[in-house]
Amino acid sequence: MGFNEKVHAFIAAKFYVHLTEQFGERGRLAFIHGTQYYAEQRGRRMAQRAIRDGNPLTYEVYKQYGEWVNSPEVAAEKGHTSEVVSVAPDSVSKITRCPWHSQFKEMGLVEAGHEYCKHLDNSICRGFNPYIVYEVPQTLHKSEYCLHIIRDAGLSPDSNLKKKMEYVKEWDYHCAHSYWSYSEVTAAIFGAEGEAVNAQVLADFEKEYGKEMADTLVTYRSTNFNIC
Repeated sequence: MGFNEKVHAFIAAKFYVHLTEQFGERGRLAFIHGTQYYAEQRGRRMAQRAIRDGNPLTYEVYKQYGEWVNSPEVAAEKGHTSEVVSVAPDSVSKITRCPWHSQFKEMGLVEAGHEYCKHLDNSICRGFNPYIVYEVPQTLHKSEYCLHIIRDAGLSPDSNLKKKMEYVKEWDYHCAHSYWSYSEVTAAIFGAEGEAVNAQVLADFEKEYGKEMADTLVTYRSTNFNIC
């Protein structure tokens, strides 16, 4: 197995486990903050590319500048399915199958998955343009489907939502970004105890996926994920 969506979910799940086990409610809040921090960095990179290309920071452009597409493994098993319910005035979609949901469920971590998904996409959008109102009132972890609502999205049936593939990142980048963003937040809040959590997550990762993949995460240590 190489890097993919489920590996990405594993990293977040392990941070949730160790943070809540070590620090209780403070750990849960740190996990939420780390999720938001990670996601907003992604959104800011998207905005930087859009501005560089001379495009406005609308929701249509947000869709064009997303940094990931499904991995071949997930695409082959149709592991990510969604349905557009409405285009205007609000963009509303339901997600009925998702590899992040599958991974959290396999690990028995419903609460972790719910907290992650409740805060992720709206935070990516906030990083891209904080004036776009993106709501996630329910997730697949506790409901029949995830519900994503973008208020006054400005879309029409003719909107161009095709992703710019030249800006899509590989999954090793996304996984490393997740690990180092949570690590930065965890160490900032909890100091040496937080550093111990970071080391434990990396050890868990190596046990699950092997030393080569763990070493790949480490190579991104000095990457500035705030910039495109």
